[in-house]
Amino acid sequence: MKEIKVLGMGCPKCKATFEVVEEVAKAHGFSGTIEKVEDISAIISYGVMSTPAIVIDGNIAFVGGVPSKEQVESWFNMQTGSCGCCCK
Repeated sequence: MKEIKVLGMGCPKCKATFEVVEEVAKAHGFSGTIEKVEDISAIISYGVMSTPAIVIDGNIAFVGGVPSKEQVESWFNMQTGSCGCCCK
């Protein structure tokens, strides 16, 4: 995982999504980029019609709501091969 984009126009759910992604990324020592995308034409270019949405390395990973911290953790754990319960 090298690039995470949080798509949204700045509503409370979009802000909360960005915050949870940023928090989990920091906990995992993520060295890639996290970008907040608020431009409507850029959001539509991903084919997303509901926000917030999360794009990881160019692929839509989540749409329409605030993901739980555990859900975001699972994306990082899949990348590292860790189960997330013991060795991070």
